[in-house]
Amino acid sequence: MTTKALISRADFDQYMVPTFAPMGIVPVRGKGSRLWDDQDREYLDLTGGIAVNVLGHSPDVLIEALQEQAANLWHVSNIFTNQPALTLAKKLTEHSFAQRVFFANSGAEANEAALKLARRYAWKKGQDRYEILTTLNSFHGRTLFTLTATGQPKYREGFEPVPKGIVHVPYNDLAAMKAAVGPKTCAIMVEPIQGEGGVLPGTLEYLQGLRELCDQEGILLIFDEVQSGIGRSGQLFAYQHYGVTPDILTSAKSLGGGFPISAMLTTQEIALALDVGSHGTTFGGNALACAVANAVLDQVLADPFMTRVQQCAQHLTTELQRLGNEYGIFSEVRGLGLLVGAVMAPHWQGKAKEVMQAASEQGVLVLMAGANVVRFAPALNISDEELQQGLARLEKAIQQLTA
Repeated sequence: MTTKALISRADFDQYMVPTFAPMGIVPVRGKGSRLWDDQDREYLDLTGGIAVNVLGHSPDVLIEALQEQAANLWHVSNIFTNQPALTLAKKLTEHSFAQRVFFANSGAEANEAALKLARRYAWKKGQDRYEILTTLNSFHGRTLFTLTATGQPKYREGFEPVPKGIVHVPYNDLAAMKAAVGPKTCAIMVEPIQGEGGVLPGTLEYLQGLRELCDQEGILLIFDEVQSGIGRSGQLFAYQHYGVTPDILTSAKSLGGGFPISAMLTTQEIALALDVGSHGTTFGGNALACAVANAVLDQVLADPFMTRVQQCAQHLTTELQRLGNEYGIFSEVRGLGLLVGAVMAPHWQGKAKEVMQAASEQGVLVLMAGANVVRFAPALNISDEELQQGLARLEKAIQQLTA
């Protein structure tokens, strides 16, 4: 096959399992917050690979880290450890509540590990507790256990029977969560900011209340920060923004800046429940991924990176509010840091995809979070110029839609 044939959109329909429905654009290269497709058309990328490309496309610092590590050591299996993994674990514990880290390859794998740890911790303590409470409209992954934890029935259709012991309750409803806790409950799992569920932040009272509830009931609090972590909220992790500390936390997406890696963080006491042989991974914590993630953290943790994220977030939110008011297309702009959702106005309900498509035609890429929310998750180091150009192109798309 020719190179041209390999990158055509038609080849997806011919060769790929149809579990995705990609846009007609086929990106072939990127730098910073700009992408170019196979027709050499430029796009401003405000999606960040769905909150993954934390430093943009092909950042020099990550290329250098990857090339340096690739010349030395790639994979040695989990019968050994490696220096990049140990360095990364040390950094994550030094800058969070955690004392122990488990590395995997994806957010789903990190969440799977967290769910298994919660049950095994209760079992190790001799408790007959296995039930885990999660929330409606949540998203925790595509493994059988994590899609069961996900509070959206559509993801479970055709995959039943699913694991037992998962109960879904409304998000931001502390009373409902209290009512759902029972003698079999071992943990509560929530996203501090629901991503796929509409970019909906948890309220301070709700998250504080969950911490108090877990303490009272002697159960674990798990925060899924796969999307909100690694600077996305304006802090390294969103829990630090709220001042509410979980017992277990999961991270992925931005952790590798585009290179697959995830992590489950927890305390020493809880971590000991996963003793030798109780859980594992072939590729998790490999030297290549950890070397890249170390470089990501070095950038994100350096001053004044977080301040810059907060400034960009304020500008993005203000401009989206202006567009909503001026054109009547958005009723609310919500989120935290550079994870932002623009909620479609009542007469635009169900049309977030139209905005996404119109925006791409104007050369700017945005996301959806359900049919009623346009989602923005740009690179955290997006420049003022890139952000402003992207917003200008978005405004042209909105002008077309509302004309």
